[in-house]
Amino acid sequence: MSSESAPTFPASPRPRPAAFLDRDGTLVNDPGFQRDPSAVELLPGAAAAVARLNAAGFVVIVVTNQSGIARGLITAEEYSAVERRISERFAEEGARIDATYHCPHYPGVGGPCECRKPGTLLYRRAAEAWQLHLASSWGIGDRVTDLEPVSALGGQALLVRTGAGRKHESAALAAGFPVVPDLSAA
Repeated sequence: MSSESAPTFPASPRPRPAAFLDRDGTLVNDPGFQRDPSAVELLPGAAAAVARLNAAGFVVIVVTNQSGIARGLITAEEYSAVERRISERFAEEGARIDATYHCPHYPGVGGPCECRKPGTLLYRRAAEAWQLHLASSWGIGDRVTDLEPVSALGGQALLVRTGAGRKHESAALAAGFPVVPDLSAA
């Protein structure tokens, strides 16, 4: 089962657009199975880009696969501590991450699940919780699997070349997804 962090808020009179952002390699440096909150490094321009999304009225939702939890490489507590630090770092830079949804599963341990990207379960949960208008939402990440869920739900998506993006650029272009240098260019 996935977990998410979302505040309680009054119902919005109209659905809002979201920016569904991948975490590792899109927002923060990806050292692989981040366990240490003090080692969190925002990618250049990421906080300013998120602040622009906030100002433009997008609900900023991070969706991340965290298979290290299922594999025993990080604990749920370590994941939560890192996630808190990421939100703090963005807040320190004047940017707001509205919610984070993560999949702690790994197909090789316990079999497949519905919440792991490119599945759409976490996106649909966020859309319901936040009253999002998916057709006017964007998915941004460094792997094609970050883009496919939002596209499948009627939104737009694009690949960033940061993180693993350069390795996935040709596949993204072949699938019709635009490619940009980084989140600040999105």
